[in-house]
Amino acid sequence: MKPPAAQRASDWPAYLAGMAASTRQPALQRLYQAAWPAADTPLSEVEFVALDIETTGLNPKRHSILSIGTIPFTLGRIRSDQAWQQLVRPQGDLIPESVVFHRITHSDIQQAPRFADIMDQLVDQLAGKVAVVHYRNIERSFIDQAVRQAFGESLLFPMVDTMQIEADLHPQRQPGWLLRLLGRKPLSIRLADSRTRYHLPLYQAHHALTDALGTAELLQAQVATHFSPRQQLGDLWC
Repeated sequence: MKPPAAQRASDWPAYLAGMAASTRQPALQRLYQAAWPAADTPLSEVEFVALDIETTGLNPKRHSILSIGTIPFTLGRIRSDQAWQQLVRPQGDLIPESVVFHRITHSDIQQAPRFADIMDQLVDQLAGKVAVVHYRNIERSFIDQAVRQAFGESLLFPMVDTMQIEADLHPQRQPGWLLRLLGRKPLSIRLADSRTRYHLPLYQAHHALTDALGTAELLQAQVATHFSPRQQLGDLWC
């Protein structure tokens, strides 16, 4: 069954129901069969889960997931007591740049489980909740590739992308030639810079659970500033 296009779509529930009928993997079936919200659900009634992954690089076909962090939340509350983080042993060796970037070392992952071994735990975090990420191309492509490698199936599920929201709010991020000549820099929509626009505190970057928390807070701030709690989920998910 063809997934919704890489844009805001209303047919995620239909896609997930179709995948539930076709998958042969028990954990994926449990994920697809969860009670997913409809596109017309108000944001104030949605159960979200902030999701962040750290990887050995940027190419999902050549690099691997190193860690995953999730934290469930609503527009009114972040459930820090239910936060979850898991190191993952990658398929290949760590590269020096990755160690410097994430501060995850060979000794950290030596006893870590493979991705296939944490699939049930990951499903526990995601089932029935709308994942919120900052730049969905990373989380979506790496998780999908990891599931393909582990189980021979694809995995796609609805996401709200806080970076996409910032991109939509600031369509003219690139200054014109005159402003560039005068030293004006493009407006950044990276996580830390986006949070700064909402006067949110600075956190240590490139740590899966901390970035997940930062993403949850960012969505809360975006909705409080630019949207209504009655806004429909289908306006934001993709």
